[in-house]
Amino acid sequence: MYFQRQAQALGVLGTLLGGGYAQVGAPITLDVTSADSIKAAAGTAAYNMMKVYTGNQTGQIPGLLPQPYYWWEAGAMLGQLIHYWFLTGDSSYNDVVTQGIQFQVGANNDFMPQNQTKDLGNDDQVFWAFTAMDAAELGFPNPPSSDPSWLSLAQAVFNDQVLRWDTAACGGGLRWQIYPFNAGYDYKNTVANGGFFQLAARLARYTGNQTYADWAEKTYDWIASTPILAANYQVWDGTSRTDNCSGAVETYWTYNLGTLISGCAYMYNFTEGNSTWGTRLSGLVNNGSSVFFVQSAGLNNPSEQAPPNGLIMSEVACEFPTPQTCDPDEPSFKAHFGRWLAVTTQLAPWTAPFIMPRLTASAQAAAAQCTGQATNMCGRRWYQTVWDGYFGVGEQMSALSIFQNLLIEKVAAPVTAAKGGTSVGNPSAGGAGDNQQPSSGQMALGRVVGTGDKAGAGILTALSLILIIAATWWMIV
Repeated sequence: MYFQRQAQALGVLGTLLGGGYAQVGAPITLDVTSADSIKAAAGTAAYNMMKVYTGNQTGQIPGLLPQPYYWWEAGAMLGQLIHYWFLTGDSSYNDVVTQGIQFQVGANNDFMPQNQTKDLGNDDQVFWAFTAMDAAELGFPNPPSSDPSWLSLAQAVFNDQVLRWDTAACGGGLRWQIYPFNAGYDYKNTVANGGFFQLAARLARYTGNQTYADWAEKTYDWIASTPILAANYQVWDGTSRTDNCSGAVETYWTYNLGTLISGCAYMYNFTEGNSTWGTRLSGLVNNGSSVFFVQSAGLNNPSEQAPPNGLIMSEVACEFPTPQTCDPDEPSFKAHFGRWLAVTTQLAPWTAPFIMPRLTASAQAAAAQCTGQATNMCGRRWYQTVWDGYFGVGEQMSALSIFQNLLIEKVAAPVTAAKGGTSVGNPSAGGAGDNQQPSSGQMALGRVVGTGDKAGAGILTALSLILIIAATWWMIV
């Protein structure tokens, strides 16, 4: 997951969609004051998202999405379905979620399946850990005792990643990639480090173990010591050990910021209102997030950008260019940002007056975009009142998240082991991630899509283009 993994062939995708404005139906009806209306909207988005998932079909692999989607996004999708169950009470997808998670745990029960070596970075692994933590914190039904528990899966990932903390350059931090044969091994990206920070913070709060809190503090301090985190709380994409992390890749994404906001919120709650964490959280929420909320552009020409300083969430780095440059990963980023903003209002209630109006306005705008293919498929540019012609797992996931998180004020905050949690942990789980060396055959599968250092130019290979076209055609027919 790196900004230069962008699919440069999205013009072809737009062409396949008939310019983006064919087969338009009525928007999703959303009354933000009605829980039933919100649940219905979320149900529609969840159903459309799951149309793409094949892991529950005979002969397919549980926990995987078809091409062109990466492994991490399947784990993130299953996490959103855990939220869906918790917020709406609809358990329709629970068995699929449990099956998918457990099938991808890998031989060491730490989300390192060997068949994902070419796509497995620290950020990819931690997103599956987030899903396991979601299950533990939200009281999702526990798996059979023969399978690893939700909490132990998250602990295993933490223990793996602690071993990868790299002090040989930049004074610390995690590399983007786990394996040196994958492009990006010298890149220390924000989502890998912010993800580790968030995971440590969540484990600290859930278990009460100070070791996790110490690592959360250490990781945040390292991020703040690099150009990744600007003085005004803008969060950049990452930095490189090739120049000892002296510069930053100055592209911003919602989920990068979201990892830090939610991590700070968990630490603020864990420390019972520590002012240092409160100051950090306030800066990230009030200042850092401003770039991601825009005004409505109405029935504007798709080539125009939305006016800034609004209430509608936007992935500005890839939604604003014409044609849009979002790759298969990036349309899902708002899903995670929305979820993490919502849980922040529970962990630090003083943030709600700022956050909830933005989630509400974004949900209303997203519903108006969900007119695609005459089946309420949702698009990307929520600031437009006409469907922008794009649909897929990420688009539906983001709409699902923004709809269902309007219910956040009606549910309890995430539980802890001491207060309501039932998932049994294993503090010694994992910790062998660096010792799982892939075979030479697997090493030949090194990632071919996306580059990994600051100077790399991200281009889509011919194979990936074919897969995107094929996947899009399949979705249309």
